[in-house]
Amino acid sequence: MGAADEMVDIVDEHDRVVRTTTRAEMRRDRLRHRGVFIAVLTSANQLVIHQRSPLKDIWPSYWDICAGGVVGAGEDYEQSARRELVEELGIDAPLFPLAGSYYEDAEVALFARGYVASHDGPYEFHDGEVAAIELVTLVQLDRILPQRPWCPDSIALVLPLLRAHMDSAFDLRSTAT
Repeated sequence: MGAADEMVDIVDEHDRVVRTTTRAEMRRDRLRHRGVFIAVLTSANQLVIHQRSPLKDIWPSYWDICAGGVVGAGEDYEQSARRELVEELGIDAPLFPLAGSYYEDAEVALFARGYVASHDGPYEFHDGEVAAIELVTLVQLDRILPQRPWCPDSIALVLPLLRAHMDSAFDLRSTAT
C-alpha cells in the first residue's frame, strides 16, 4: 500500500473522529486530521533537522525541524509519534510531550501533538522519506532558517515550544513517557 492509500481519521473541530478516508482524499480536499511532530535532540543539545524527500505529498524537498507526520486511522498520537520516529529516523526513544495545538494554512488543517526525544543516533532512513540530515544548535538553526524552505507547520507549532523548553533546561531523561 502506498502513502496515498493509507487510511486517515478525519476529525471535527473538537478533534473527534467523524470518518476515515484515504490520505489521498484527505490531501486533495484538505480535510482536518491529526498529526504528530517529534523534535529530536542529541545529548549535546543539537537538533536533528532533515530534508524531506522530493516524493513527499506535501512540501517536497523542504527542510523540517521534526520527524513526524499524519496519525494513521485508529492510532493515538503517541503510537503515531513512536511509529514515525522508527520510519523516518530508524530510532526508538522515550518521548517528552510538548503540547497539543491546531494548525491551518492553505495546504493543511490539523490537530497536532508535539514531542521531544533525545537520541544520539545512528539515524537510519529506510522508508525514503528523508533525503538529508543535519545536526544544528538553535543558534545555527536561526542562521539557516531564511536560507531554505521549511515545513511551516512544525516551525509554527514546535519551534516556539522547543525554544521555551530548552531555555528552561529541562531534563528529557527524567520526564519522558
